[in-house]
Formats: sequence, structure tokens, C-alpha cells
Amino acid sequence: MSTSTAAPAWGVSDPYTTALRTGRGPLFLRRGDGWLLPLDVERWCARADAVDQAVLERCEGAVLDVGCGPGRLVAELAARGRSALGVDVSEAAVARTHTLGGRALHRSVFDPLPGEGDWGTVLLMDGNVGIGGDVPALLHRMRELLRPGGLLIAETAPGEIDERARVQVVDVAHGGEAVGDPFPWARVGSPALLKRARRAGWRAVAQWAEGDRCFVALRSRSASSSAEPPNRAAVISSQRVRNTSGSSPVADR
Repeated sequence: MSTSTAAPAWGVSDPYTTALRTGRGPLFLRRGDGWLLPLDVERWCARADAVDQAVLERCEGAVLDVGCGPGRLVAELAARGRSALGVDVSEAAVARTHTLGGRALHRSVFDPLPGEGDWGTVLLMDGNVGIGGDVPALLHRMRELLRPGGLLIAETAPGEIDERARVQVVDVAHGGEAVGDPFPWARVGSPALLKRARRAGWRAVAQWAEGDRCFVALRSRSASSSAEPPNRAAVISSQRVRNTSGSSPVADR
């Protein structure tokens, strides 16, 4: 995966910027074959919901939210007095995070980041495990960011999905024309992510689903065996998918 600092079309598209500023969609990622993946802009721009809150309860130490979007999770952590930082390639997302009282950097996760190797928890929420379309490369980068024994929490796609595609951001309510060049994206379900994670030296410590949202918590196998499981869940609890604070590495803005 490229580590270029240039923001992809996701971060600079006018429909995406407009959606984040207004807090409304509809907005989609469109594959070359015309298939559309809806983006849940309204939920992203709302306050952290009950499912989000449960995820945040599992977080340990200082938290890095990769692809933080409009900042609901970073803001909620800040309101709890937790050390947290968001990173996003969208200027509008970073600006909205600041407005909510969270801290965020306008940067790619593959750019140099503050506190590398010291983060207690890294979050890949809202499908951000698909960033760059190369899950193994992203998992490698997560290991570079986390402290030894640190926790990665990733939100996965429902079911047995494991796909990579080139997509574009489209606003079907205003003509449906794509903006910017296609960029790589991936969608993986929990089984596929767990398989890739094992190959990359991660240890699965929790798996759960609430509604149609699915999650996996991972630790590096190279971490000390004394590392504790994530808060609230020590044992993997597979569920059938339904249909539908130490020193802070957070830098100044």
C-alpha cells in the first residue's frame, strides 16, 4: 500500500465534505460494476450511541481513532477525561472533531504520527479496516502504532465477506456522479479478519456483535503473556450475525 501523504478521493470529495458539514447523506461508495455501499453519515455525525459506548468501555490507555471521521468517538472519550486522538484524511472531518471538543490530525495513518509504539488502543471503526484495500498492510501499521500488549478493536462487515475493490464516493441524491479517482477499499467480515490476523501474528481476544455491527479485538502474539484481555470481555464469544491512563502520547494540534 502506498504511504503517500496525499489525501485520497475519500478525503477531498465535495459530496463527502458536504455530508460531514451538514450531518446528512445519502452518500455511497460505488464499485466499478455499479454496486453501492451506503455510508452511514447520520450515525457518524451523531453522538456516540450505545454500541459505540460499549466499544469505548473496552479501550485501554491512550486511544488512537484511525479514520475518526466527524469525531464522535474522540469527543466522547475526551468528555470522559480519556486521552484520545483522531486521525483522518478529510479536513472537514478533522474540523468537526475539533468543534466537538476532540483532538484530531489531518493526516494519513501511514504518515508519521505522535506516540508511535505507545498507544494503548487503536480503533478501526465504521469499516475503516478497509483503508487502502490492503488489510495485511494495515494490520502491520497497527502493530507499529500500539505499545507492546496494546489492543486493536476493529469493526468488521457482517458475514463471510472478504473483498477488495476500487471505489468512488457518489451522492445519488444529486445526480450520482462520482468524484475523484477510484481508490482501493476492502470489506472483511470477522472470520476473514481473524484469519488474516493470525497469519500476521495477532491473537484474538474478543469477538462480538450488536445488531448488524460486528467487532473483533486483537493483541499481538509477541506481547507479554501477562497482558490482560480487553475490558468487559476476556473470552471470544462468537455470535450469529443478525440480518438486518498512563502517559499520553497525544500531541498538540
